[in-house]
Amino acid sequence: MKKRMFIVVGTMVAFIAAIGLFKFFQVRAAIAQQSSFQPPPEAVTTIVAKQEDWPHMLSAIGSVVAVQGVMVSADLPGIVEKIAFESGSQVRKGDLLVHLDTSQERAQLAAAESERKLAAVNLERMSGLRQKGVTSAAEYDRMQAESQQSSARAGEIRATIERKRIRAPFAGVLGIRQVNLGQYLNPGDPIVQLQTLDPIYVNFSVPQQEVLNLPVGAAVTITAEALENIEATGEITAVDSVVDEATRNIQAQATFANPGHQLHPGMFVEARVHLGDGQKVVTLPASAINYAPYGDSVFIVEDVKGPNEQTYRGVRQQVVKLGAARGDQVAVLSGVKPGEEVVTSGVFKLRPGAAVQVNNEVQPSNSAQPSPEDS
Repeated sequence: MKKRMFIVVGTMVAFIAAIGLFKFFQVRAAIAQQSSFQPPPEAVTTIVAKQEDWPHMLSAIGSVVAVQGVMVSADLPGIVEKIAFESGSQVRKGDLLVHLDTSQERAQLAAAESERKLAAVNLERMSGLRQKGVTSAAEYDRMQAESQQSSARAGEIRATIERKRIRAPFAGVLGIRQVNLGQYLNPGDPIVQLQTLDPIYVNFSVPQQEVLNLPVGAAVTITAEALENIEATGEITAVDSVVDEATRNIQAQATFANPGHQLHPGMFVEARVHLGDGQKVVTLPASAINYAPYGDSVFIVEDVKGPNEQTYRGVRQQVVKLGAARGDQVAVLSGVKPGEEVVTSGVFKLRPGAAVQVNNEVQPSNSAQPSPEDS
């Protein structure tokens, strides 16, 4: 009985050992097959890195501001009697814009003028009596003061009448009319915008460490995305004396000629300050950069040796130091050498050592001054 039991147990142990040995060799073969497996190559586009002259310039976002701009408003209350301008027209300094009703002031002026003339006659009569010694000096002084007061009252009413003739404070271009005939205006009610458009200012802010690179007179070029083919060149005319404590930026102001009035106050523009001769750097399309918190990098295509000692076309990840950008291009200050083949699209799906297949039939944009069709 015991002998039979030993035989059964031995048989089972041998069976289990055989199965375990079979599985061991099966797993080892799968591991070997997996280690020699090479994933299919990823389709990418590439560019051969080369050096270019990179201009030394500073880019910033700016806003167009009128040299002189104001909302013309009512100074005194009154009813609009006459509108002497058209919306959008050009005016000269002193041109009449709106005339408020002055019928009450004219009546008051007529009464004041009568009082002034009477006071002048009385003063002349008193002057003759004073010369003859008939009246006292005090009476003469009182009459002289009354004459001056009546003249001042008449002048005050004339000034009020003139203030109800609202004129352009400077030459410029008017906006859209905001009043109508017969409308009652309170002091401060808006009438029309008045802006000087030629020349015109562009204000922009730069980091505080760039303040020494903003000399007055430096050339500035602006482009406006809102309108096509707008590019103007001016110069820095002022730099603020205070750095903004919240942003640590300092504001600069450039002046531009604007004869066609293409630039309007409030318009968004991109300003580029030219700071002299540039430097030679490697330029790459922005799509070639793999941006990451721990450091920016690119993938360089080269011959890579696999685990089976066979060579294939793969990629090496290279950390780079970036400079300024212009258009679709980015300046690479270090990390890439001229002549190296760099991946320009498909970066997001690569890893170090990945096999690639280069297809450059369609290339990403690589222009310093792109003109997108949808812009």
